Amino acid sequence: MRWTQHGERAVYSSPWLNVHLADIELPDGRRFDHHLVRVRPAAGAFCVDDRNRVLLIWRHRFIPDAWGWELPGGRVEDGEEPVQTAAREVLEETGWRPGPMRHLLDVRPSPGLTDGVHHIYLARGAERVGEPTDVEAERVEWVPLTDAVELVGAGQVVSASTMAGLLYLMSAACGTGGLT
Repeated sequence: MRWTQHGERAVYSSPWLNVHLADIELPDGRRFDHHLVRVRPAAGAFCVDDRNRVLLIWRHRFIPDAWGWELPGGRVEDGEEPVQTAAREVLEETGWRPGPMRHLLDVRPSPGLTDGVHHIYLARGAERVGEPTDVEAERVEWVPLTDAVELVGAGQVVSASTMAGLLYLMSAACGTGGLT
C-alpha cells in the first residue's frame, strides 16, 4: 500500500540536516504530518588486503555513548562523486590511500525517518602514505574479515552501515571462496 505525499515544509535547516513535515495520506484516506530528516548522502570504503583483513577505525560516538569499529567514511560534498568521497575519507581518517575501488552496496539506515543513503565501496588493498589528517579514530587497524560476525555479535560494531557492509563482505567471501 503506497502512501501519498501532498506536500512538505521545512521546520529546521542546517548544513548538516534538514527537518521537514510531510503532509501524508494513507490508502484508507487518513492524513497526518510525518516528520522526516533530509541529509546529504555519505560514502565510505572497506579496504581489504591480500590476507582478507579490512581496514577499520575504532572510535567513540557521543550520541549513543558507544565505542565501535567503523569503516572510514563521511558526507558527500558538493561537486563530489560518492566514490571520490569514499577515497578521500579513507585517506583523511586512516592515512592509507585505497586501491582500486568498486561499488559494493547502498545502505539506507533508517528509511522510515530519513532519506539518508550511505554508498559503500570495496577497495582491494591500500598504500600507507602518512598519518591521518582528520583524526576521528582512537586507532586504525587491519582487522581479519573472519572476525566480522563475532565483532557484530559482541556489539563492537555500532554503525548500521558498517555492520551491513561487513556482513555483506563476509557473506561474499564465504559464498565464493574469496572476494573479487
